[in-house]
This record gives sequence, C-alpha cells and structure tokens, in this order.
Amino acid sequence: MDRFALCRALEAARVPATSYEIADCPGRHLAADRYFLDGHEGDWSVGVHERGTRQVFERFTDEDAACRWIHDRLLGGEPPAAAPAPGVPAAPPPDPEALQRQADDDLEAALAELLRKATGKPGEKPPEGDGPP
Repeated sequence: MDRFALCRALEAARVPATSYEIADCPGRHLAADRYFLDGHEGDWSVGVHERGTRQVFERFTDEDAACRWIHDRLLGGEPPAAAPAPGVPAAPPPDPEALQRQADDDLEAALAELLRKATGKPGEKPPEGDGPP
C-alpha cells in the first residue's frame, strides 16, 4: 500500500479527512489534532500532530509499513489485500461518527502512553520542555 492507496481507502471508509494528514494527499482541511504520515522514499514517519506540535511515534524505511500503521490507527485492522471481486456487494461503510470517536480514543491512548514513557508514571506530565505539552 502506498500513501495514495491509503488516502483512497480512508475516503472510501468515510474517515473524516480532518483526522489525518498524509503527504501528497490534496484538499485536506486539517483539525488541530490529527495523525500524520510524512516522508519520502526510505524515510517515513508517523505520529500525531497536537496543539501545533508533531510527535513522531514510529519511523519506517518502507512506505507500506508506514501506511499500514496509519490505517490500523484510523480503521483498526489490516487493509484488504485486494478489491472485492466484481459482482460481490461491498460491505456497508462504517459510521463516520463512530470512526471519529474511535480515532479520538486511540489518539488519547497514544498520547497517554507517550506521557507514561516520558515520565515513567501514568498520568503525570513531564517537566516543561521534556515532552509533549
């Protein structure tokens, strides 16, 4: 999967476009808090953009792995290997509001885990300048 296929998959699943920022995917109106995928051949980073600050969670040398990381966070589970066979009805798209709630919950959990790693204690914020706000 490349970033363009990821964009198409997220649009087809009706994931709110404000929930993510993917390099070279046009026409996005970005929310203040969102997942991102950025990079170029051999150097891909994924994470969250929150309150004007980007926090990289993972780095990949493979675009497919980076795309699957974002896909898993926004849709849960592996992307389909191929399109359904002609004549086979597609599954109904997921509820956009439920997807947004799940993305918000996943973002909160990821940020809590990041804080826990930064401080060594659950729920405690790191000292100023040592981590995310």
